[in-house]
Amino acid sequence: MSEYLHKSHNVTVLLYHFVCPAKYRRVVFTDAVDISLKEICLGISERYEIYFIEIGTDKDHVHFLIQSVPMYSPTKIIQMVKSITAKEIFRIHPEVKKQLWGGEFWTKGFYVNTVGKHGNESIIKAYVKSQGRENEYKKIHNQQLSLF
Repeated sequence: MSEYLHKSHNVTVLLYHFVCPAKYRRVVFTDAVDISLKEICLGISERYEIYFIEIGTDKDHVHFLIQSVPMYSPTKIIQMVKSITAKEIFRIHPEVKKQLWGGEFWTKGFYVNTVGKHGNESIIKAYVKSQGRENEYKKIHNQQLSLF
C-alpha cells in the first residue's frame, strides 16, 4: 500500500502505472522469470527511492504500480527499472537471452499513467476550484467568457 513519503521540504504520494512489453512481444515471463523479476525489483527498492506497490506479469508484458519521489521523472524511473531488470534477468536466465536472439530484453517504449490516491481528475479539479476563491474564480472566468 502506498504511503506518504516525507522529505525535508515536501510530502508526496506519487504513483505511476507503467506497462512494459518484452522485446518483440515474446512470451518470456515464465513463473521463474516472474519470481526473479520481483526479487530484482525488491533490490531496486533497497537502493533507490522507487517502491513497487504491485507487479503483474502477463507472458509478454509487465504492469508495474510504482511510487517514487519528485526528483525522479517517470522516464528516469522506468529507465532505471528496465536497465537493471534486463541485465539481471539475462544473467539469471540465459535462456531468455537466447529467446531474444541475444538482443534487448524490453521494447524501447512504455505506457505510463499517473494514479491518484485521493481521487480522480474530476474530484481533484472540483476540490481545487472550491478552495477559498471560488467567487473570485467565477468572476475571472465569466470575464474571460465575455471576451469571446
